[in-house]
Amino acid sequence: MRDCITRLTVGDVIEARVTHLEQFGCFVDIGCGLPSLIPIDAISVSRISHPADRFTVGQLIRAVVRSVDCGRICLSHKELLGTWLENASRYHAGETVSGIVRSVEDYGVFVELAPNLAGLAEPKEGMTPGQSVSVYIKAVIPEKMKIKLVIVDTGEEKSSPAGFRYFTESGHISEWVYSTEGSPKLIMSSFE
Repeated sequence: MRDCITRLTVGDVIEARVTHLEQFGCFVDIGCGLPSLIPIDAISVSRISHPADRFTVGQLIRAVVRSVDCGRICLSHKELLGTWLENASRYHAGETVSGIVRSVEDYGVFVELAPNLAGLAEPKEGMTPGQSVSVYIKAVIPEKMKIKLVIVDTGEEKSSPAGFRYFTESGHISEWVYSTEGSPKLIMSSFE
């Protein structure tokens, strides 16, 4: 097990198998019997209420090493799911697509279109987190990292975790910048 740890460096992209889900994060086995944690805020850019919104026990995923400290390995997942532009390039104003309600606020409903991309829909009665919806895309605004949506149809059932589209094939990353150029909000990770 010690050899497994010494070979890992911050920024390495590795495979992991989900072993246990807790409110605060996801435990995974990285192949040497050593449990490692992906904290809930490192699972995706889109907010989730529980790791079960994203993962299932036994699922094989990819993760990036965030830290190695005293035999503990902390991982992250969101950096492998693409930047705002990489995700938003798959969507265009005027089309209707499916999504998952992630948060219901007084001013609107946050709908996840992809694990690293959510948009804001106008308020609508009866929405609950985890609900499947169809949304019409009113606007895609890269400089503000915003997607404006209108909910056109709702599903009755809660959604289950889907597979992932990983945007990096590299075995190591040193930096990841989610934000678009000129955006007032900088979301990034450094692995140096």
